[in-house]
Amino acid sequence: MFLFDVAHKKKEIEELDVEIAKDGFFSDLTNSQKVLQRSKSLKTSVESYESLKKDLEDLITLNSLAMEEDDESLIEEIGKGIYKLNKQIEKMKLSSLLSGPYDKNNAILALHAGAGGTEAQDWVEMLYRMYSRWAERNDFAVKELDYLAGEEAGIKSVTFMVIGTNAYGYLLGEKGVHRLVRISPFDANKRRHTSFASLDVMPEISDDIEININPADLRVDTYRSSGAGGQHINKTESAVRITHIPTGVVVSCQNERSQIQNRETAMKMLKSKLFEIKERENLERIEDLKGDMKDIAWGSQIRSYVFQPYSLVKDHRTNFEVGNTAAVMDGDIDGFIDEYLKFKAEGKI
Repeated sequence: MFLFDVAHKKKEIEELDVEIAKDGFFSDLTNSQKVLQRSKSLKTSVESYESLKKDLEDLITLNSLAMEEDDESLIEEIGKGIYKLNKQIEKMKLSSLLSGPYDKNNAILALHAGAGGTEAQDWVEMLYRMYSRWAERNDFAVKELDYLAGEEAGIKSVTFMVIGTNAYGYLLGEKGVHRLVRISPFDANKRRHTSFASLDVMPEISDDIEININPADLRVDTYRSSGAGGQHINKTESAVRITHIPTGVVVSCQNERSQIQNRETAMKMLKSKLFEIKERENLERIEDLKGDMKDIAWGSQIRSYVFQPYSLVKDHRTNFEVGNTAAVMDGDIDGFIDEYLKFKAEGKI
């Protein structure tokens, strides 16, 4: 349990509580928000540890009782308890690996269909469902920001936010190209097809992080929303698309009812994307970003999902693989996420 450094966290909580109790603490809203968020995060971590510790003590007591009374009926209950405990410990270990400055932030995900028309667009819809189901399994919320439907079926592109603590830290490793091999349901001759979709992942940047963007570098277009939302959304040009001309980065939002709200959300998305690129390129200023920033190449798939002629999902970075493709497509991707985080912590990625 030393990995979780509970004593140090409790000491930091005490120090933060003293700071919060000081007169004038809330006069600096930016600083007070940071302190409160840090305090909440630490308290959640300590509470999780204390709950785990109590579950372990209860399990030890139950085991002692079973041995004293030679009660075999408790064996199944003890086994379930051990399994649950191991899962909780693994989750806490993985949380301890999320040490990046933005790992705790919400995550903004953007899925785009590759070449292949309906095949690739159907693949995007399948991936969108997969990540939505994963979020649901892990008590994260999903908010759709932009949606462009395919002509016949599927989705050309979709941008959505996964909301919850550590969402970005968990999902960062999903960024890249995802490859599907299957017998096409759209092919009358039942031939095998390969489809590609790219996933971009960026942290939601809080308002206290200043990103200076020159308005002259932006092209703002408005258009009618194509997503769900009712009569008002579809009949007015409420959707907003913003292009950052120097880099070629494009963001869109159409989930809100008003153009003003969509523009505000699109600007937050643009800031998050430019900030993520700036951090990755180790640049000091947004102005240093030049050229086309399409950083995902179709030849660099991170994971393959093979439905035919055999059933296998394999990550090409960690070599982690799962044979149950149905479970994976239903959101069971924790194994891939966990293995990526372990590889990253060990410096293998």
